[in-house]
Amino acid sequence: MALWRAYQRALAAHPWKVQVLTAGSLMGLGDIISQQLVERRGLQEHQRGRTLTMMSLGCGFVGPVVGGWYKVLDRFIPGTTKVDALKKMMLDQGGFAPCFLGCFLPLVGALNGLSAKDNWAKLQRLWPAVQLANFYLVPLHYRLAVVQCVAVIWNSYLSWKAHRL
Repeated sequence: MALWRAYQRALAAHPWKVQVLTAGSLMGLGDIISQQLVERRGLQEHQRGRTLTMMSLGCGFVGPVVGGWYKVLDRFIPGTTKVDALKKMMLDQGGFAPCFLGCFLPLVGALNGLSAKDNWAKLQRLWPAVQLANFYLVPLHYRLAVVQCVAVIWNSYLSWKAHRL
């Protein structure tokens, strides 16, 4: 609980920095999970550069872009009713997600040789439900962290898929 309270204080004092660092940290965690639990590399064979790449993508691209989008979306559709959440989810999935993925997947693909087609199919099934709950249940300043927590599983998959030999 003390760690959670410290996170909340840091988030209140420096919301943008903490959200971006959270995104990077959780993307890095996804890669660590992939390497250690899925691929079972062990600490000696852990590819630190790969983890740093995923963290850099989180801090330098995912965190700023998605966090900025949530701010814009909340200004455009203020409120947290079920209807507001549905509107946000529809705009997110119908407008933002295709644009974001159109940038993110080629970026990851350029870095790791991933198939954008495979990743797109999986994202289409997962994110609408996550985002509906996120927009309805989660206050604005926690949304990026919630999505990134859900994304730890996705990031683990992406990292595993990107680095399969």
